[in-house]
Amino acid sequence: MSIRVGAVNYLNSKPLVEGLTGFARGIELSFDLPSRLADRMAKGELDVGLIPVAEYFRAGSYTFIPNIGIASHGPVLSVTLFSRRPWGEIRSVSLDEGSRTSAALTRILLEDRHGLSPTYRQLPIQAAADRVETDAVLLIGDRAMKACLPGFEFAYDLGQEWYDWTGLPMVFAVWAVREGVELGEAAGAFEQAKQLGKRNAGLIAEREAKLLELDPGFCRRYLTNIIRYDLGERELAGMERFRELMGTKR
Repeated sequence: MSIRVGAVNYLNSKPLVEGLTGFARGIELSFDLPSRLADRMAKGELDVGLIPVAEYFRAGSYTFIPNIGIASHGPVLSVTLFSRRPWGEIRSVSLDEGSRTSAALTRILLEDRHGLSPTYRQLPIQAAADRVETDAVLLIGDRAMKACLPGFEFAYDLGQEWYDWTGLPMVFAVWAVREGVELGEAAGAFEQAKQLGKRNAGLIAEREAKLLELDPGFCRRYLTNIIRYDLGERELAGMERFRELMGTKR
């Protein structure tokens, strides 16, 4: 029996898929944007997906593999709101097409924390972020880490903004399992891959840095000191707080 697994092709997901297909028979691994993974899960094209936590809550019928996710305790570095104006003056925002959780987080911070009602538009993956006409633009993943956008005075790390406001970790993605899917012997493969990936963070950083044209040391610190891959009590509390704030309107 095959298990169709979809993951994000960003640096922060690499430790979670390190050696994954070798830990159990039948795992078919593919890569896509977070938003597209969520859509493929909804269409039944994937059995397991590393999807935005916002989409996990919206679906309402998925389970998730315990103690594995992509989270941060403060700065995340790969989810940034670049803005020409300070928080209180933002009136329009372009949202990265690949994002669902980070888009919802942006709305929560703007609307619930700062009491604003900005307009939103989508920023296509291939569009130049520095040419948007909106006050601010949200970038995620590797694109966010590589972006400079010198025309934008402010660069808000949304992991840090969330932590400063709530005091809780921010969970961005989980391994969601579609209803009715039986993982069988593959169930333990995801934890094994995570452990292997964490042990090999330096090797992964060195390998991926060349492809991303980023500094290997920066990638190593990002994977080992910034991104958290375990979901304990505090991470689950952060997930629940996010679910409450996200509500049905988001």
